[in-house]
Amino acid sequence: MGLLDWVKNQLIDVIEFTDDSSNTLVWRFPRAGNEIKNGAQLIVREGQVAVFVHEGQIGDVFKPGRYQLTTANIPVLTSLSSWKYGFNSPFKCEVYFVSTRQYTEMRWGTANPIPMRDPDFGMVRVRAFGGYAIKVNPEGAGTFIKEIVGTDGDFKIEEVEGVLRRNLLQVLLSAIGSLQIGVLQMSGNAMGVAQQVKPVVAESFTKFGVLLTDFQIESISLPPEIEKAMDERAKIGAMGGMQNFVQAQAAYAMRDAAQNPGGMAGLGAGVGAGIGVGQMMGQAMQGMFAGGFGAPAAPVAPAVAPAPAAPAAPAGPSIADRLKQLKELHAGGLIDDATFAAKRDAILAEI
Repeated sequence: MGLLDWVKNQLIDVIEFTDDSSNTLVWRFPRAGNEIKNGAQLIVREGQVAVFVHEGQIGDVFKPGRYQLTTANIPVLTSLSSWKYGFNSPFKCEVYFVSTRQYTEMRWGTANPIPMRDPDFGMVRVRAFGGYAIKVNPEGAGTFIKEIVGTDGDFKIEEVEGVLRRNLLQVLLSAIGSLQIGVLQMSGNAMGVAQQVKPVVAESFTKFGVLLTDFQIESISLPPEIEKAMDERAKIGAMGGMQNFVQAQAAYAMRDAAQNPGGMAGLGAGVGAGIGVGQMMGQAMQGMFAGGFGAPAAPVAPAVAPAPAAPAAPAGPSIADRLKQLKELHAGGLIDDATFAAKRDAILAEI
């Protein structure tokens, strides 16, 4: 270090940190040899605390305010250091400014589906995501430096997000499992679930010297098959029960078949086959319940022989009778001349 640098360091006696960034959590005050003049001014702004570290040991923590640094107001450093040169000599110490403001818009989400046991659907896999907010506990700033920061002189919020997110997800799974509620209840009441889980997650952050100020579950996504089952259940309920639902499905099938060439013929065959199978299954089920499970089913009654065809209907009126009837209708004014002529020609064309 040159003479000019040495003189400059001796003249600087104000220790402060003006944070012009939005993501700095910890910043170490740069001094050559970590020398701080006895009597230097320390300025700690709102949203900050200053942590003194002497030879790797956490010393005093200064809250917002203006301080004159002497051995009289740094008792921990006084006990850690020998002042063989008197109170006017500089002392060596690292000063870390720790931001204690709130950091919002932090995100969390499940990288993989979470397996959960649901009382209605059994074992299902769900995804969830949301947001949270944190701040360094002013009373735990030393713990935060020891557990997370270490000797990093410019520590950003991004560097702690991974640790907090992994811890959050691990605790979240355990906390949600202890609630013993179904995925439908969780999905419909995400805010209530978040309020119940937040204290457990907040407790897990205290070991890092971090406060959880907000926790939200924005969405709980269900598997596609569960969503499909929910939609089907809603349709059945809206139609008044399973019987109405089945009848409606049959009506839709008939409508679709009628719109296709030859569809009604195939539909008729399918309906007939379905009715036959349904009758056989119904008789078999009736026999099982009548004789108990494991008992032989009652014999199926032979099919009834079809009734003989009805005699053919008598032939219709003759051409002469039809022409006579058409003439009477025209004479009575029931049809006009044009209709009479058209119908007459059509009857005569059959000869």
